[in-house]
Amino acid sequence: MNPYQDLYHKQKTHFATAVKHATLWERKQKLKALKKWIKEHDEMIISALQKDFKKTREEVMISEIKPVIGEIRDAIHNIRYWARDEYKKTPLALLGTKAKVIKEPKGVALIIAPWNFPFNLAIGPLVSAIAAGCCAVVKPSEHTPHAEKVIQQLINDVFDEKEIACVTGGVPETTNLLELNWDHIFFTGSPMVGSIVMKAASKHLTSVTLELGGLNPVVIDERANLKDAARKLMWGKYLNCGQSCVSINYVLVHQSIKEKFNTELVKAYEKRFGTEASSKNDFARIVNTNHFERVKNLVDSSVEEGAKVIKGGTFDESDNYIAPTIIDGINEDSAIFKEEIFGPILPLMTYNTIDEAIKIINKNEKPLALYVFTRSNKFAKNIINHTSAGTTVINDTTLQFVHPNLPFGGVNHSGIGKAHGEYGYKEFTNERALLKQRRGLTSAMLIYPPFNGFKRFVVKVVTWWL
Repeated sequence: MNPYQDLYHKQKTHFATAVKHATLWERKQKLKALKKWIKEHDEMIISALQKDFKKTREEVMISEIKPVIGEIRDAIHNIRYWARDEYKKTPLALLGTKAKVIKEPKGVALIIAPWNFPFNLAIGPLVSAIAAGCCAVVKPSEHTPHAEKVIQQLINDVFDEKEIACVTGGVPETTNLLELNWDHIFFTGSPMVGSIVMKAASKHLTSVTLELGGLNPVVIDERANLKDAARKLMWGKYLNCGQSCVSINYVLVHQSIKEKFNTELVKAYEKRFGTEASSKNDFARIVNTNHFERVKNLVDSSVEEGAKVIKGGTFDESDNYIAPTIIDGINEDSAIFKEEIFGPILPLMTYNTIDEAIKIINKNEKPLALYVFTRSNKFAKNIINHTSAGTTVINDTTLQFVHPNLPFGGVNHSGIGKAHGEYGYKEFTNERALLKQRRGLTSAMLIYPPFNGFKRFVVKVVTWWL
C-alpha cells in the first residue's frame, strides 16, 4: 500500500466536504496566516538558506522572501476579481440561453519544489493553490535540508494536514507521491525530471504545470549600451551562484564590438567581485558536491577545447565554491553550449549577422528566457519574431520572474503552463462552462428531427451563415 494513501484520502474528503465550499474570505484568512508566519520567522528562513547555500541575508530577502510576500499580497488583493464569474455573449443561434464561466478549484494538488530557490519555489505555488481553493501536499527538495525543515515547520504550524501537508524525503518519497491520482501537479525542476513527472501524471490524465529550464541566450547588439549590459549581466548571471532557471547560459556578442564588450565586462566584474574574485563572503555556493563536479567539468572541457577563462576560474571543492567565471571563445560544439550550466559560468561567443544569431538560438530547444540588449526596437522585434521563448526581456535580465502581472513559464521543452498572480491561480482552477436554457420553445428546436421543408430551410440558412 502507498504510504501516502491515507493522507491523500484525508485531503480528498476534506476538500469535498469543506474546502471546496469555503468562501473567498476564508481563503484570504489562510493567506494572511501564511504571510504572518513568514514575517514573524524571517530570521529562521534567512538562517536556513545561509546554511544551505551561504547566501547573504540580502539575497535571501530579495530572492526568497520578498517574491512570496508579493504573491500573497497580490492574491489577497485580487482574488475576488480572479474568482468572478465571466458572463459570455449569446449568439443569435442560441437566443434565449445565458452563458458564463465559473471558477472552481481543481481539488487536491501535489507541489514538487526544487532546491535552487527552495523556499520561494515551494511556497509561491502554494499561494496560488490556496487562492484557488485547493488542498495541497508540498514536497520540498531534500538537497536543501535546512530549508526543507523550515518549510515543514511553516506548514505544520499554519495548516491542518488534511488541508495542506508537507512530505519530506528524496526520490522514493516523490515516486510514491506521483503514483496517486492528484487533481493537479505543479512541478519545478529540470526538463529531465519534468518528463518523469509528466509520464506519471499521464497514467491518471492529471493536469500538470511544469516549470522547467533551458539554455537561455543573451544577444548583444552592436548598438547596445555595453557598459549598461555588462553591469546587468553581472547581477543576472551570478544571482544565487547562477543556480536559476532564468540564468544566462551563453552570450552572443556581435563580432564588431567583442573587444569593447569584453573590456566593459571585466570592469563590471572587478567592480562587483574584486580583481581576484576573492570576496567569498557575499557569494552563494553550489548546492552539493555532485553539482560542483558537473559545473567544474564543463569549465575544464571548454578550456581543453580552446576556450579561455578571462575572469574567475577558481574552485574550492571543500566548500563547493566556484568563483564567478567568464569564459571566452566557446562555439556551438562546446559541451557548455549544449547543457544548462546552472552555475556561475558566463560563456561568450560571437556572431556576425542577426540571422546567424537567430540560427544559433534556434539550434537548441525553446528556452525559458531570452535576453536582448539593444538600442534598436527593430533589432529586438526581429529577434522576437524569429525565435520562441517562455519569457523575453529587453535590456535587462531576470526581472520578468518578479513582475506580478506577467505569466511566468516556458514553452515545450522549457515548460508547460504558467505561474504567478492570476496565471498561477488559473493553473489550480477549473474554468467550468455553464449554459442555462429557457424552458419551453427554444431556437435549438428549429433543427430537431424529423425534418420538414421549413426545418431544412433553417438548417441551410444556419450552415450557410457559418
